Amino acid sequence: MSKHQPALLGGLFIGVLSALPGVNIANCCCLWVLAGGALVVYLQQQRIPEPVETADAVIGGLLAGVLGAIIYTILTVIIVSAGGAMWMDQIRGALDANPEIPAETRDMLLRLFEGRNFIIIGLVINLPLYAVFSMVGSLIGLAIFRKKTPPVVLQG
Repeated sequence: MSKHQPALLGGLFIGVLSALPGVNIANCCCLWVLAGGALVVYLQQQRIPEPVETADAVIGGLLAGVLGAIIYTILTVIIVSAGGAMWMDQIRGALDANPEIPAETRDMLLRLFEGRNFIIIGLVINLPLYAVFSMVGSLIGLAIFRKKTPPVVLQG
């Protein structure tokens, strides 16, 4: 297992579970992102006999979060493009159901959810969010999965 493989697997875990319809509901509290960060530390600890260093855990969590956000965005674009018209109809319906929204605001919101804007907004929001929460998850994983160091016996 290479040095970055735990981060790659953690990012894959984060991105796929965050994008799957139905399963993604559990990500409302960043559950999959936190779990992906903890998974990174678990996998790191499995490959070495000594305790995982805190810096390695945090960097692995950061990489997993960034990769997870990118994978999530790509999969979301694929899923939304498969049902794009239906998705935009739901947004239009929600905006039309609220008559207090001015027409200019409604048009601006519709433009935000079209094409590249959707991808850019998704990355701008999710990249830092997933990176931070995945690092937090890796610190939680460090507290759970880190091997204990044996006490040092002094000869004297």
